[in-house]
Formats: sequence, structure tokens, C-alpha cells
Amino acid sequence: MESRQYYSIRTGKNPHTKIDLPMLRRLFRETFLKFQREYYFQEAFGYYCVDDGDVPGTLGTDIEAEMFRIFRKPNLWPIDKNCLNYSEEDLFDIIEFIYDSISKPLKGRYHDFGSCGWHYSEFDKNVGREEFRSQINQLIRDYKDGFELSKNGMVLDSVENGLDILVKDDTIEYDPENVDSRIEKAILKFRRYHSSQDEKRDAIRDLAEVLEYLRPQMDNVLTKKDDKDLFDIANNFGIRHHNDRQKTDYNKRIWYDWMFYYYCTFQVSPLFIIFNLSYYSYLHSKALEYI
Repeated sequence: MESRQYYSIRTGKNPHTKIDLPMLRRLFRETFLKFQREYYFQEAFGYYCVDDGDVPGTLGTDIEAEMFRIFRKPNLWPIDKNCLNYSEEDLFDIIEFIYDSISKPLKGRYHDFGSCGWHYSEFDKNVGREEFRSQINQLIRDYKDGFELSKNGMVLDSVENGLDILVKDDTIEYDPENVDSRIEKAILKFRRYHSSQDEKRDAIRDLAEVLEYLRPQMDNVLTKKDDKDLFDIANNFGIRHHNDRQKTDYNKRIWYDWMFYYYCTFQVSPLFIIFNLSYYSYLHSKALEYI
């Protein structure tokens, strides 16, 4: 459940709404310990039993070594002891790692000898992941410019207010192989943590190529000018082609974002463009005046 916003934050009168890294690490630790106390890591990390000793989980008997194998980094395990010293990259790695590892306990038995505790045998990974994702997103959305843990467990850059509908995870299924999966991969490539400018350019190109695939379906509703405008960015601004006719003298950090959301607009529903083309042709022409 999302926490309530109190007066000063709700009214915009609190200037301290952003979280820095030291505070994020502390808040993350408390979130981790909460799930640990409720046995959400027992399936992956195992547990200690007064009768059976250390009972390994799915990650095996040496979790520290397993984490080094995965991340090629020392000093990550145990999480509750080391997380207050994590770098930003370490913390985001571990957030994704926990998403992969967490599962909600469903059925088990209480071992009362020596107050040993609960030993669970059935778990639900999907519910555990969604509960963790909901709680962690309340923290990382207020760190720096904002981040989001996606439904597939990747830390992504947040989107600007009002643009989230363009990159939402639950768009209507249209063509899973040729359209939907390609759009999803392109969006993840662009938004994932520390994506490079080359990766962002490739993501824009991938979105444009989805529209290229849909182009024959638009022939009966697009004028030649509309069709030209739609692909002008991809074809003439260093996205799909590499030649001396390309216009590349622009701030890529700023304009790649604009290009990405411009093409995402047409991916919300692949045929959305047909009904809204006149408006977006105008938007395109106005934007190009500033490039």
C-alpha cells in the first residue's frame, strides 16, 4: 500500500522531497529487513534450523560466492550488513537481484522447538515481486531525477509527468512478434539505468522500424507529406543512416528524449497514428524549427 502524503509534501511546501544516496541506503535497508522478517527470502536464501542446521535455498550453500559469480564484486553479502556502504551501482544491482530472488511464503510449518520459527515449503514469486516493487518504487522515484523498478525487474529512468502512458507495460496486444515485443525491448533499451547515447539512438531506430513494418497498412490513410514527416527524424537526423547528408548538429541528450517520446506516441496503439496524424504532423514540424 502506498504511503499517505502529508500536508507539506501534498501542498508542495516541503523543499526536501528528494532523497540522497545515504538516506536511500538506510530506507532500502529497512525495506529489506521488513521482507526478511516476513520470510520472503527463505526460498532463495534458505534458513537455519536448530535440528537440521543450515538449510540451503535455491541460491545454494555459499550465497556470498554466488553473488560474486553474478556481479564480479566483493562485499555485497550479507545485504543487511553491507548495504549502508553500497555505491549507487551496487544498490541498483542488489535491488534487481532481490526482485529476482524474492517470493512470498504461502505454506509451511512452525517449528516450536527452541523457538526455531517458520519453515516454508510453498512460495509465490509473482506476488512477492510485485509487493517488493511497489515498496521500492516509493523510494527510488524520489532519488535524483527519479527511477522505477519495472515489472520485469529492471531499474529504469523515470518518465516525465504525463508521459507515462506512452511507456506503460500493459499496452493492448497487437502483433506480439513483429510489433509488441520489439516496442517493449526498445523502451527498455532506452530507459534502463545508465543506457548510453548509442543505445538510446538504437532504441529510437527500433521504434521507427516498427512503424516501417506497419507502413503498408497506413498507405490508404496517409498523404505523401504525412508519410514523409513521420519518418523524417529517423531518416535524416542520424538515427537510421550514416552519410554526409545527415543532420547531427544537435544536443543528443535533449533531443534523443524528444525523439523517443515522439515515436512512443505512435506505439501506444500501432494504428493510433491514423486517427491523430494531423496533430502530430504539426507537433513534428514545430519541433524541427528548434533542432
